[in-house]
Amino acid sequence: MTATLAPPVRIGKAAVGALGMLAVATGALESVVTPTLPLLQRELDMSPAEGALLSIVLLITGALVTPVAGKLGDRHGGKRVLIRLMAVVSAGGLVSALAPNLPVLLLGQVLQGAMVGALPLSFIVVRKHLPEGESKVAIGVVSGLFVGGGMAGMLSAGPVAETLSRHWMFALPTIAVIGSTLLVNRLMPHDPPGRKDDAGVDWPGLLLLSGMLVTLMLVLAMAPELGSQPLVFAVLIVVLAAFVTGWTAVERRAASPMIDLRMLARPAMWKSCVLTFVICVGTSLAVYLVPQLFAVPAGEYGFGATATETGFFLLPGAVAASLAGPIGGIGARRFGSRAVVTAGIVILTAALIALAAAHTEVWHLVIGKMMISLANGLCVTALVTSTATSVDQSDTGIATSLVLVTRVIGYAVGAQVGGALLTAKTPSGSDVPAESAFVTGFVIAGAVTALSLLVARTMSKGVKE
Repeated sequence: MTATLAPPVRIGKAAVGALGMLAVATGALESVVTPTLPLLQRELDMSPAEGALLSIVLLITGALVTPVAGKLGDRHGGKRVLIRLMAVVSAGGLVSALAPNLPVLLLGQVLQGAMVGALPLSFIVVRKHLPEGESKVAIGVVSGLFVGGGMAGMLSAGPVAETLSRHWMFALPTIAVIGSTLLVNRLMPHDPPGRKDDAGVDWPGLLLLSGMLVTLMLVLAMAPELGSQPLVFAVLIVVLAAFVTGWTAVERRAASPMIDLRMLARPAMWKSCVLTFVICVGTSLAVYLVPQLFAVPAGEYGFGATATETGFFLLPGAVAASLAGPIGGIGARRFGSRAVVTAGIVILTAALIALAAAHTEVWHLVIGKMMISLANGLCVTALVTSTATSVDQSDTGIATSLVLVTRVIGYAVGAQVGGALLTAKTPSGSDVPAESAFVTGFVIAGAVTALSLLVARTMSKGVKE
């Protein structure tokens, strides 16, 4: 009993600083693909659909790893799991840096996806070693540095890839990840394991969900080639149906399911998940198309932007996304979640339709992308807030994880639809899609987003008294 009640070892500024350095490094490594995607497509001879797959595979892995990492961190100690997770991330970064082709680069991105689980584990470690007031400050610092690292990676990826090579844009942040992980291992004391959960991790559900998501992405990536490979496409559809059926059956019987389908049946939950999915599909479709449009040669209808220029053009959108969380949280508390979600949907729809109508100047795309990022952040923050306050406190983690997994699936589907559109509308023998592909993509994204208003109007106001 004495050991249980003994206070944990306090950590100093050096240990928090090491976690902050790790957050900067992982944020930078996570963000290097987005501004350089057109460059990677050219160098690795990828179709737009394959480029879309590359842009989302890290996010999918992160959605699968994060809930498992948090559970293992609570059970075995946050530091122990964090160090092992970062070893996987470091291996993924090295694989990406050395990758000679797309399949190897995809493998590297899958391994790098483990970094998404690092932030929750950092919070576990901080909360166990600092009193509540100090831990809130430390968590805010680490979160802010992760966002800052993402912006630094977005700005530096282009110059590094163009000056050195695409290999170094992965290698440099990976070296920083390895160094900061060693510092964390040295400066951070071990936190004691928590109480073991008899139900354990839902490994069958995790594996089936992984198979389902991968198969879904392959189906969307192959959609433009349906006419030339109908048999392969049909086989993938059958495999996808089998994964969905098997996963549903396993989750219904699991003692501690990864995704609680019974909770998903509650009106507040399914409305939040439907809204999150639809909004993220529209957002992701546009977010994928904008860098591709920047890269279209100036002699056609684009701007011929380099990877460096694309990174600068996308930076205002990243800043807007970082501000959306606090603004959305304040708005949800003052006006209610429904008002914030509705406002976000209106802004998002207007920005998407505006991009479909006007995309002939760089500032059209910069402002459009900034408004899309802001609106998406407002919606997702309000939906997570609404979900967290609509369930019992003991179900908060499960409920919010449902929304976050739905968010990732929406992003994945939107990006793949964008890639499929560009691939289908690229004339034979050309590398430049027809301009109508971008217009069609923005219109589809705007229409899909506008339809979500039908669900948003049925939400409860969600105003906290």
